[in-house]
Amino acid sequence: MGLFKPRINGILLIVIVHHTLAQIAGANSLHYLEPGDSVENTKPGLRIFCHNAKSKYLIHLWRTLTLSLHTDLDTYELYDGKSPPEVVEKHDLSQRSWRFNWFGTKKSKQMKMNPFEDTCIGVYTPPANNYRYKMSMTLTSIDVWRLALTLGGTLLFWSAPKLSRNALFYYITGITLGDAFSVLILIWFISKFFGRGKAMYLIIASGWTLSTWLANILWENAQIILLQYRDYVLWYLLTTSFISFIICYRIGPVTNTRTKNIIQWFLQGSGLLMIYFSSYFHEASTGICVLIIILYNFPIVVFQKGKVYCQILILRSYLNYNSIRNSMFPERRRLLTEDEYREQGIKETKKALGELKKYCSSPECSPWKTVLRLKDPIRFAQFMEGSPHLSSDERYEHDVELTKLIEECEYTEDEDDDDY
Repeated sequence: MGLFKPRINGILLIVIVHHTLAQIAGANSLHYLEPGDSVENTKPGLRIFCHNAKSKYLIHLWRTLTLSLHTDLDTYELYDGKSPPEVVEKHDLSQRSWRFNWFGTKKSKQMKMNPFEDTCIGVYTPPANNYRYKMSMTLTSIDVWRLALTLGGTLLFWSAPKLSRNALFYYITGITLGDAFSVLILIWFISKFFGRGKAMYLIIASGWTLSTWLANILWENAQIILLQYRDYVLWYLLTTSFISFIICYRIGPVTNTRTKNIIQWFLQGSGLLMIYFSSYFHEASTGICVLIIILYNFPIVVFQKGKVYCQILILRSYLNYNSIRNSMFPERRRLLTEDEYREQGIKETKKALGELKKYCSSPECSPWKTVLRLKDPIRFAQFMEGSPHLSSDERYEHDVELTKLIEECEYTEDEDDDDY
């Protein structure tokens, strides 16, 4: 037993050292990045870059994180996941799948990340090639494309009723779909030359697969194709657009009301999906969708009427409050002096006489009926021509009556003073 103790201790020491080195290597292969950080890799193998979730605020509605891979190599593989163990698991499964990357992420040097979720990206470089690269993270407070997607979805939702009934939109959509699905149409025409055998079914079955594969290649190399084969692309688009226009013209615009409603609902659903996926803050984007639906079904006119109704209620409450307050605490009115009373009487008399002249001169007044009702039409005519409304005798009588009233008032005041 004494001979086996040194060997056992040596084996335990080797295991401990190996485990410690593995932990150190695992720690060096994991990096938590924040906006503005950058890490340069100088070793082969799997390196994991993660970002911790941040709090959600409404001002961060269009915030986006971008993880940039700076390298000139194409011999790398990408794996994404919510945590480092998930990335490692995808990497191990991919390495055991005959070297075919079933679980890898599409190769890209600009990777968008959700700032509100824990996200990890694994980069694997084989040791036989050059494995130097640099990884950096940048923050975009307002992503212009996501903002445009929100505005475009909103515009599409509100314009759907008009677009679904617009003939120009019908032709533009038909031509666009004709250009996009021209490959499938071409395969359908080719299948007509074959009999109803295995060859035709094979072409039909592989039509979508071949179209998807071809569309992916065309999208990845779109810029090179447009530059090198510009004339061919132009003639191809013109030909397919012309054929699509002829087919749309032959069929004609949609006339059925239910079909128009289906097109409208499809456009509105597409607009809501655009708004929902325009932000990583899905709670806020869902709230925008709900708000748009409410405003669409309950227009602004309803809110304006409700606002006016509330204003009327507030005004009535204010008037009722003032009337109750005035009834309980009436204001003391100031009485007019004698001079103010005379001035106001003269002023109101002149105003009333002017209104009378204006009414009698207007088309609303029938002059013959008015003359029949008067005792002295000649005097009324003189008044209308500018003569005073009182005669000299009436003025004399008025002055006499006024003098008598003044004397009586003075006599009454003197008797009151004698009593005291």
